[in-house]
Amino acid sequence: MLKRVGMALAVTAWLGFTAIGGTASAGSSITQISSDPFSAPTVGQHHTQVEPDIYAYGGTVVADVQQGRIDVGGSTDPGWATFNGSSWQHGSFPGLTVNSSPPGPYDEASDPSIVYDAKHKVWLASTLAMKSEQGVGVAVNQSTDGITWKNAVTAFQSSDFEDKDWITCDNGAKSPFYGNCYIEFDDVSQGDQPYMMVSHDGGTTWSSPVSAGSCCLGGEPLVQPKGTVIVPLLGPGGVSAFSSKDGGKTWGPEVTVANINANADPGSIRNPDLPSATIDKSGKVYVFWQDCRFESGCGGSLTNDIVMSTSTNGTKWSSPVRVPTASIGSGTDFLLPGAGADPSTSGKKAKIALDYYYFPNANSCGSNCQLDVGFVSSTNGGKSWSSPTQLAGPMQTTWLANTNQGYMVGDYFQTAVSNGTAYPALVVANPPNGSVYDEALYSAAIGVVGGSVTAGANERVQGLAPRHGDPHSQIAN
Repeated sequence: MLKRVGMALAVTAWLGFTAIGGTASAGSSITQISSDPFSAPTVGQHHTQVEPDIYAYGGTVVADVQQGRIDVGGSTDPGWATFNGSSWQHGSFPGLTVNSSPPGPYDEASDPSIVYDAKHKVWLASTLAMKSEQGVGVAVNQSTDGITWKNAVTAFQSSDFEDKDWITCDNGAKSPFYGNCYIEFDDVSQGDQPYMMVSHDGGTTWSSPVSAGSCCLGGEPLVQPKGTVIVPLLGPGGVSAFSSKDGGKTWGPEVTVANINANADPGSIRNPDLPSATIDKSGKVYVFWQDCRFESGCGGSLTNDIVMSTSTNGTKWSSPVRVPTASIGSGTDFLLPGAGADPSTSGKKAKIALDYYYFPNANSCGSNCQLDVGFVSSTNGGKSWSSPTQLAGPMQTTWLANTNQGYMVGDYFQTAVSNGTAYPALVVANPPNGSVYDEALYSAAIGVVGGSVTAGANERVQGLAPRHGDPHSQIAN
C-alpha cells in the first residue's frame, strides 16, 4: 500500500538547508521518509528500518531499506522511499517475501541496494533473497518511476549462503557497455568468494555468476565513463578492489587499496567496517572507511576517524588521508560512513558529501553510549571540507534493532548527490514504547558546500597491524 510521509523527528539539524517538501532554517528537523508497516512480532523487530541505500537520477531520488529487522539475519520485507522533487512517497517491495503484497517466494530479504539504468529507463532494487530450504540468492524489483514496482525476479539462487549484494549500472552514453548492469555478492560457503553478474536487458535476466577477486565482502561496484567497472570491498586485511574492462566478461586481480587500522567501537554497536565508495563524472573513485591510524591511541582506545583513498583507474590508489570530522585526539569515535559524489562534477571541482555516525565520548560512555549522525561536504574533490554538522542524535544504542552482532543502524550507508544537493539516507531512533521500537529512515536536502578544513594528508600515521584477522567473522545479513 502506498503512503505519503510528512512526519518529522524532533532531532535538531544545526545548519540551514532546504527540507524535503519545504523550506527550513537553522535548527529545523530532518524528515522521516518511511516507516516499517509490519507488526507481527514473530516475524521481526517492529517498528525498525535499517541499512538503507540511496540513488539519484534525473531529479528523482530513491532509497531502499530493510524493514522489520530479524535478529539473526534478514528482514520481514524491504521497503522503498521515493522523492519526486516535491514530496516523498514510500511502500514495500511486491512479490519478494511471504510478507509482501502480493506475496513472493522468499521467507525474508536483506541488504537492499538501488540504482537507475539510464539506457532501459528503469529503477532496479536488488536484495538478498532467503528461503530456508534453498539457501540465499539475489532478487531484483524493477520500476519505471520509483513508485510502482514489479514483482521481484530471481537473478540467482543456490543452496549456498550469499551475502552483501550491491547493484550498479553503466550509464555512460559513450561507453561500449552502456546499459550493462552489475551485481556483486560474496559466497560465504566458499570462504567469502566474490561473484559478479551482468544484465543487458534492464535487470530482467542475469548472467551466471563469475568469480572475481579472492575475498571478501561489501563490494560496491562503480562504472567509469568508458565502461571500466571498479569494485572496492573489504579485503583480507583492509580495503581492496578488482575491476573489469570488458563489460564483466573477465575480472582482473584484486589489488590492495590500504590496510585498515581500526579500534573497536563502544555501545555494542554492530559495525563490520565496510568501505563506502562513490565516483565522480570523470571516473575518479573515492573510498571511505573507519580507521584509527592518525590517532595516538590507535590500538588501545575506542576512537576512529573516517579516512579516504582515491583512484582514477582502480589499480593505483592514493595514500589514505583523514577526513576532518573532528580534531585529532577529540575522543570521538567515527564509523559507518556514507559517501556520495555529484555525477555532474569532477576533479578539482568534484562535489563530495559524506554522512557518518559517531560516539562523541567513546572512551567514557560505558553502557550509556550516545550515538549521533554527522555530515561534511567538499567542493574540491576532498582536498578540503566544510565544518562538520550534526544531523541527528543523541540516540541510545539500546533504542536500535538488536542482532547477533550488536545493535544495528546498518552495515553500510550511502548519500545521493544531485545538482549540488546531498540526500543522505539516515537511520534514526527514538526511545522504544515498551517492546515497540521507533527506528526509521530519514533524509534531508543539504547543499554541498566547500570549506577550509583541510584533509589530513601530512598527519602522523600509526604503523599498526590491521584489526581484521578473519573477515568471515564479520559476516551476517
